[in-house]
Amino acid sequence: MSLFNIDPDIAKARTLHTSFYTDLANFEAAKEKIFSPSWQFIGDTSLVPETGSCHPFTVLPGYIDEPLFLTRSEDGKVRCLSNVCTHRGNILVNEPCKSAHIRCRYHGRLFSLDGKFRSMPEFKEVENFPGPDDDLHGPGLFQWGNLLFANLSHKNAPELYLGDMMDRLSFLPVEEFQFRPDLSVSYDVKAHWALYCENYLEGFHIPFVHAGLNAVIDYGNYTTELFPMSNLQLGIAKEGELCFDLTASSPDYGKKVGAYYYWVFPNLMFNFYPWGLSVNIVEPRGLDKTNVQFLTYVWKEDLFNTGAGSDLNTVEMEDEEVVEAVQKGIRSRYYGHGRYSVTREQGTHHFHQLIAQSMQ
Repeated sequence: MSLFNIDPDIAKARTLHTSFYTDLANFEAAKEKIFSPSWQFIGDTSLVPETGSCHPFTVLPGYIDEPLFLTRSEDGKVRCLSNVCTHRGNILVNEPCKSAHIRCRYHGRLFSLDGKFRSMPEFKEVENFPGPDDDLHGPGLFQWGNLLFANLSHKNAPELYLGDMMDRLSFLPVEEFQFRPDLSVSYDVKAHWALYCENYLEGFHIPFVHAGLNAVIDYGNYTTELFPMSNLQLGIAKEGELCFDLTASSPDYGKKVGAYYYWVFPNLMFNFYPWGLSVNIVEPRGLDKTNVQFLTYVWKEDLFNTGAGSDLNTVEMEDEEVVEAVQKGIRSRYYGHGRYSVTREQGTHHFHQLIAQSMQ
């Protein structure tokens, strides 16, 4: 039987074998098999607010480590380009700046803001130059409201990963959500990245681990909905607790929705609350090391830190304690696989199926 064989029938299925979490070869293979084809959240348009703005960043630092930069060119379009000079591989943009062009400080190669090669000193004698490979290329870029996503491999349409979330939440003015770095934070977790995701993907543990969250969420009506490359956990608020004011056009009209917990394969969480959005990016750093970014986007500041979206740091600390304990447990010689709760662990089963399909 293949290591990556998850029965599609959750009642019969066993979880991923522990070697996925403990074998360095699997950790490395996941870079190209799982992460490269995915759409990664890279920030929002406020990073490049005007023509000439350039903003360097790295996709999954410490793991994929792909250097890119955002720019807003003369036509007003936001672009994402490789931050590596096509001459000798030097990094082009070292810090956020504003410029009319991109010039490599190593040998002076010049590019326009749309990535097109413009000039190069001492290259008159070079034959068949310049060519298409001398332009700066980059990943696929997708924009939802003011939110930006990149795909390194150009293999999958963004709608496959993000479409269900965009359709369900089309009533939200996402373009009005403002990034708040003062309310954002990152956490270092001593566990495999997939263990962190698995914990997020089931509400089964809420009554046992999160007393505060359990007090505002109606656990009995907590549901999970599956989509091709994402899923949704619908958090129904208890009577009297904060919830969305939904219109009749919403498929959830009539429900007291306190939170939309969207997960996008393999490592993104979009937690929508009546006050705004908390984006969680799960960044692998090692077999037992993960960094999790909590990026806060506020929509209605007067509602911030209320309802299901309150005291998120406490919830995170509770999750980390459990996940780090599981990290120790999966190394046991007496544990290889687990089973799934048919009613409560559909999200984790779905996640494992996607991992298995990708790794095969």
